[in-house]
Amino acid sequence: MTRKNARKAAFELLFESGFRSDEKALDIFDVSAENRELENDTYLRSVFFGVIEHLEDIDATIGKHSRGWKPERISRVSRTVLRIAVYEMLYVDDIPARVSINEALDLCREFDEDKARPFVNGVLNAVMETLPESKER
Repeated sequence: MTRKNARKAAFELLFESGFRSDEKALDIFDVSAENRELENDTYLRSVFFGVIEHLEDIDATIGKHSRGWKPERISRVSRTVLRIAVYEMLYVDDIPARVSINEALDLCREFDEDKARPFVNGVLNAVMETLPESKER
């Protein structure tokens, strides 16, 4: 599975988990992966469980850079896209921030309204500006 496909699958799983908050993440992953016949991909697992593990910090980062929009007011699709990209920017060392932003915008093109892209782009660029220089941009 390519990273692009794994990211898309992670998006779908994370989006779905937002509607199944009463279930454990592992159960959601296992059942959904089986039903969708997803490959056992390391990157997919790391993004799905990483976003869930760091959700509080990720949402705080989104909230800080979304200029007055609390994460819960952002559409579920945009919020899921932002969570994946911010997770990659903060916790995945081998993906440059610009790649995370471009991939997030691709997910927006596929799953969100046209007007969401500028918002997502703005938030992610603001996050990128706060990253240490050691994180390749």
